[in-house]
Amino acid sequence: MSGGTSGKSPRQRLDARSLGPVVMLVLKNLLFTVLVPGTVAVYLPLYLARGEQAATHPALLGICAFLFTLGITGYLWCVFSFAAIGKGTPAPIDAPKRLIVVGPHRWVRNPMYLSVLSVIAAWAVIFTAPQLFAYLGLVAAVFHLVVVLFEEPLLRRKFGSEYASYCESVRRWLPHYR
Repeated sequence: MSGGTSGKSPRQRLDARSLGPVVMLVLKNLLFTVLVPGTVAVYLPLYLARGEQAATHPALLGICAFLFTLGITGYLWCVFSFAAIGKGTPAPIDAPKRLIVVGPHRWVRNPMYLSVLSVIAAWAVIFTAPQLFAYLGLVAAVFHLVVVLFEEPLLRRKFGSEYASYCESVRRWLPHYR
C-alpha cells in the first residue's frame, strides 16, 4: 500500500465519508421523534390514561389498530421524505431545505400533525378516557395555531410562489386525492 492509504479505493473512502451526514440526519430525526412526537403522542397520553382500563372489545381494538397504523406509518413516511428529499428534519431548527410535495404531502399539507393526532386518537379510543379526548382536541387546536401563525408564514417566505401554488392545490387538514 503506497501513499498511506488504508487499502481502500478512492470510491470506498468517498462512500464512507458521505455516510457521515446521512447518519447524522438519521440520528437527528430519531432524537426529534423520541422527544417531541414521543412526548405528545405517547408519553403524555399514557400519563393521562394512568389507572384507566384498556378496551377489550374487538371493534374498538380494530379501530385502535387502524389509527395506530395510520399514524405511525404516516409519521415515518413524512420523516423519510423530510430527510431523503428535503435533507432536513421535522425540527424547526433543522427544517427541510426543499418543499416536500410528495408522499402524504400530495394529499394534505400537514400529514405529520395528522399522524400524531391519529396516534392520540387511538389512545383515546382504547382507553375511552374523556381526558384523552380533551387532550386530543387541545393538541389539534395547538397544531392549527402553530401551522397558521408560524409555519405557513415561514414557508411562504422561504418557498414563495412554489408554496403558494402548493397551498392552492392541497388542503391544510382534509386529505383529498388528485
